[in-house]
Amino acid sequence: MPNIALIPGDGVGPEITDEAVRILEAAARVYGFPVETEIFDWSCDRYLAQGEMMPADALETLAGFDAIFLGCIGDANKVPDHVSLEMLLGIRVGFDQYVNLRPIRLYPGVPTPIRTATPESVDFVVIRENTEGEYSRQGGFFHPDADDGFAIQTGIFTRKGCERVIRYAFDLAEERKAAGYQGRVTNCTKSNALNYSMVFWDKIYAEVAEGHPGIQRDMALVDALTMWFVKNPEWFDVVVASNLFGDIITDLGAMLQGGMGLAAGGNIDPERRYPSMFEPIHGSAPKYTGQRRVNPIATIEAVRMMLDHLGQPEAAAAVGRAVAGTLEAGEIRTRDIGGTSTTDQVGAEVARRITEEQS
Repeated sequence: MPNIALIPGDGVGPEITDEAVRILEAAARVYGFPVETEIFDWSCDRYLAQGEMMPADALETLAGFDAIFLGCIGDANKVPDHVSLEMLLGIRVGFDQYVNLRPIRLYPGVPTPIRTATPESVDFVVIRENTEGEYSRQGGFFHPDADDGFAIQTGIFTRKGCERVIRYAFDLAEERKAAGYQGRVTNCTKSNALNYSMVFWDKIYAEVAEGHPGIQRDMALVDALTMWFVKNPEWFDVVVASNLFGDIITDLGAMLQGGMGLAAGGNIDPERRYPSMFEPIHGSAPKYTGQRRVNPIATIEAVRMMLDHLGQPEAAAAVGRAVAGTLEAGEIRTRDIGGTSTTDQVGAEVARRITEEQS
């Protein structure tokens, strides 16, 4: 029985979490598996009331769940972003969710600001290293108010950390090749300027690639990669990147697929020692709180990824078909992609399609 921890978070998080539950329950009814959920009020409001985003034993509590759904974290009007983000980073690192899995797919019927982006050209995956690298949170301030004050931010790239995420990318490329994709892993790097961390990263990429002779190798400097994403998105199959670079290029990937309201991600522990966490990537959008205007497709896509991870591939595929059908029909869609529908109207339509497909 899947047991899901729900962390609605801040801003529009509670609204989209309602849609996550709606889709989970619809899939569970149709495909005959029980699902349980429990809500945790960890948020900026909790920080204001209790001085902490989540309790000290939060990881111990979450460890008893099969997966985590995270709505949105952050409201800079209440708590500085670098403080609220500690909760997200704490879960990722605490559960060693070292893969950030970001599908970049443009569904038919979805408008995109990128002219080269079509449903045929945009269907790839970015694998972002998720627990170390540039976001290792090591460094410090040194006499910051003095004229010669400075700050140091240290990126940590371990052999273990680089090797395992790059291997995950190559293994995924093998699976995708068997399903008809190109079988290519693009190394997103910047070793021409970062002469230690990225040279080390490139060396490990080459070593891992030797164990996958059937997969094409590719390399692009991160600045050039942003250009190639726009110019030739059809070239990409699997892209592997460090924590910072992956964070940046996946926002551009979201624009290729029609906007932040359609982009979902998974924070994965591939060894399944701990629960993995799934989320939309659009942020908390506090100014829209309570207006029911935020696109829930990213949330629903996160649920689809969660179901697949939990061993419910038929249910996950049904969610994907329902999303595709809703978007292609174009009758019910939110304002960000040219419609007037509310968050819950879109969620209800996707749930209806899941249910009626089997009736």
